[in-house]
Amino acid sequence: MDRLDTMRLYTRIVDLGSFTAAAEESGIPRATATYAVQQMEKRLGVRLLVRSTRHVATTPEGQVWNLRCRQVLADIDEAQSQLGVASTRAQGRLRVDLQPSLASEFVFPRLAEFCARHPGIELVVGTGDRLVDMVREGVDCVLRGGEPREPGLVGRRVAALPMVTVASREYLDRHGVPRTLEQFARHRAVNYVSSATGRPMPFQFVVGGKPRSVTLEGAVSVTSAEAYNACALHGLGFIQTARLRLEEPLRDGSLVEVFPQWAPPPGPVWVMYPRQRHLALRVRVFVDWLVEQLAPYAPDRLAQARAAPRGRGRTVL
Repeated sequence: MDRLDTMRLYTRIVDLGSFTAAAEESGIPRATATYAVQQMEKRLGVRLLVRSTRHVATTPEGQVWNLRCRQVLADIDEAQSQLGVASTRAQGRLRVDLQPSLASEFVFPRLAEFCARHPGIELVVGTGDRLVDMVREGVDCVLRGGEPREPGLVGRRVAALPMVTVASREYLDRHGVPRTLEQFARHRAVNYVSSATGRPMPFQFVVGGKPRSVTLEGAVSVTSAEAYNACALHGLGFIQTARLRLEEPLRDGSLVEVFPQWAPPPGPVWVMYPRQRHLALRVRVFVDWLVEQLAPYAPDRLAQARAAPRGRGRTVL
């Protein structure tokens, strides 16, 4: 095996956690795969993998080498496609991490279409509200709500989602409907704790063209959008989130919007990926597909997204 083939084999061993699975996928004997990696370790002078009877894991040096191999292979694939000497068909394993509410609304309902369009791509999808370390965890791209905070990443703002401030009908019947922000400040909230700061996120409003921030006390704090919406529906206080997630309870009256005249700025949605010279084709086609799915909420279709002031507020989607 030449060095590039060995690098490809090595990244698949890391992905699959198995010499046997990677060897079978590559159509070579397991002994050949083992020998190729041993020779690579010998050339580098470091141990790359820790082998057990059931699993293979990377050493710290092995993780660094894994990321460098992927970068080199992506650069070569990109160069070959530009020269027209390789197929421009996107292929390979693509690791993505999606905010759960965005995934359920925009990605999963149409994911079969993406897979049919790009049969050479093997998708590995993670979902969660936490900030992933894309480089350390080997994630190719993420879909997130809110302004990007992670250094070393680049991305594309793909949507601006209208936001609403709501509480349940039950809560408002017990505590009354606030008419001013001063009255609102005396109410209770379901507080959403930011994974970036570890602190509850304040409510944001735009009053007279200027941003206003209000922090409420609350008996419950959450770290996921699903829990956030569920707590509001069960009468635990106000929340501020994307309207598209609440269309049905708003329509049937179980949730009630307040202060529509002071609606918060639209919530930005970003696709982010590690900074690199060339974006791998499999990543590029997935990003372009996400842009298609979010086209109805594209930032340039919402004049408010450009005109509204930006604060330090929340984007809970």
